[in-house]
Amino acid sequence: MRLVWQLLAVAAVALAGSQAVRAVEGNPWLTLALGVLTAVLAVLVYGWVVRWSERRPATEVGREGAGPAIGRGTLIGVGLFGAVIANLAFLGGYEVNGLGSPSGTVGLFGFMAAAAVTEELMFRGVLFRIIEERTGTWIALSLTALLFGLVHRINPNASWWGAIAIAIEAGGMLAAAYVATRRLWLPIGLHFGWNFAAAAIFSTEVSGNDTPQGLLDAATSGPTLLTGGDFGPEGSLYSVAFGLLAMVVFMWLARRRGHLIPRNQRAVRADATTTLSR
Repeated sequence: MRLVWQLLAVAAVALAGSQAVRAVEGNPWLTLALGVLTAVLAVLVYGWVVRWSERRPATEVGREGAGPAIGRGTLIGVGLFGAVIANLAFLGGYEVNGLGSPSGTVGLFGFMAAAAVTEELMFRGVLFRIIEERTGTWIALSLTALLFGLVHRINPNASWWGAIAIAIEAGGMLAAAYVATRRLWLPIGLHFGWNFAAAAIFSTEVSGNDTPQGLLDAATSGPTLLTGGDFGPEGSLYSVAFGLLAMVVFMWLARRRGHLIPRNQRAVRADATTTLSR
């Protein structure tokens, strides 16, 4: 039941926050304030519900080192998405026409902060962490990455390829960032940096969400496999490649640090018994 209670608690904050942001749509400063407030409140609620349901301190959201970890994650996220855009631009698939909407950038900061925090708390903090206890790291990573991709299938301009791309590049990468550090701050920063760069800086579509314009007035063109089409550059093969590369690096770090959890021993014994009985 702890999985249910924790998901419900964070989802309630996410839902309330999204409704509040929609209510002030068009006012970037209120969107910024409500988005950041939603992010902070979600972390506080997550910490409380974990302490209540598991009788332990929520060390994965401990304050020590939170700022630097979020900063590092944000820089990595911006850098990775910047590399995607650089490759698209090199092939003529991304063109800047001038300045876009600086005020839109302000609002997108709050919106992306709320989305990054609530999604990481639910998918990595609750689902991945608890599933990993029963199945081990690799199975939990695969299952939650697949679910993360499927959830993005419901977006307005989503496609099955976009959902698969999200599962590979984001679901795997973000879970691996958590495993490497055993804290949620790096994946939160990475998630935020990627989305902020995509929407607020480069003004591209984010996961087919009809994302408003950001800092630059820009457009993408070319084959869907390279640009992502209506889904946005997250559906690009470049995004998949860079996301996979980051996942490999994070999992290598996790292995070096001894952070990988093997399959549940009861499951291993059950498999062995089944094999012997055949």
